[in-house]
Amino acid sequence: MRDILDTIDQAAAAGEQAVVATVVATLRSAPRQPGAKMVVTSGGRLVGSVSGGCVESDVAERAQAIFAGGAPALVHYGVSDSDAFEVGLSCGGEIDVWLEAADTDLWRDVRALLDADEYGMLYTNTETGEKRLERGVLESTGLRDDGTFAEAIEGPLRVIIFGAAEAAEHLCAYGNQLGWRTTVVDARPALATRERMPSAGEIVNAWPDEVLDRIDERTAVVTLSHEERLDIPAVAAALERRARYIGAVGARRTAERRRAALSEQGFTETDLARIHGPAGLDLGGRAPAQVALAIAAEIVAETSGGVKKDKAAVAAA
Repeated sequence: MRDILDTIDQAAAAGEQAVVATVVATLRSAPRQPGAKMVVTSGGRLVGSVSGGCVESDVAERAQAIFAGGAPALVHYGVSDSDAFEVGLSCGGEIDVWLEAADTDLWRDVRALLDADEYGMLYTNTETGEKRLERGVLESTGLRDDGTFAEAIEGPLRVIIFGAAEAAEHLCAYGNQLGWRTTVVDARPALATRERMPSAGEIVNAWPDEVLDRIDERTAVVTLSHEERLDIPAVAAALERRARYIGAVGARRTAERRRAALSEQGFTETDLARIHGPAGLDLGGRAPAQVALAIAAEIVAETSGGVKKDKAAVAAA
């Protein structure tokens, strides 16, 4: 999103026009998800993408009509095998792309929201072109039946890792590549050090109950300590604060003890079902880097609407 906002601002500063193309709906194996964006400037710049390169040139051509004063447009792209190399999606998927002239003031409001580490929803009426930004609301991105495209606007995923185990460093390293904001929390100062966790965005020497205010519905929480005095309070806080993802390592027996302890605290079966324990997709590996990869993959699946797969015990960390 930042590169899109930068391009809109740079175009405005240079006296150029900008058109924003946004994927608003997909079908089958579309290469980008709803919300993916591309900006075309009247100076000839193309930033971002709405497909794997299949339709970008056509979008750029259609932007010329909007530069000339044309109305916003909803464009459908989809192909059959016979015309896979024409303008369209050779992957066999279909996408709907909304093209509109960039409203510089609106996108600056979006930037201000992100700069303030806040969140909200950007609503676009694809019938009228009307747009509005609503702060403090968060729902799923998608095209509604009434033609309104609802888009979540938020900063990087926050991932809080309780327990400075070796897998925590690997998870932070993967998180850096995925654009996550990572924090490692551990009350044991000998473990939670910059030397052991060089990839962590932040290291906090504290007990879980000292950092509860950091957890909210935009946060992924992972416990790696194997210490119930660390894990259970962290998982309880994640449940109470509706964390987006909750993962806890440990063998099945450990998971059963955790569930029993949380049940005694009053959490329901529905609450407990939100815990991914053992955490991670079943990739078969048990080395710390492999465990971290399995957890990272599960977080991506959970936060991006991917397919949930059966897991085996991910006990090592």
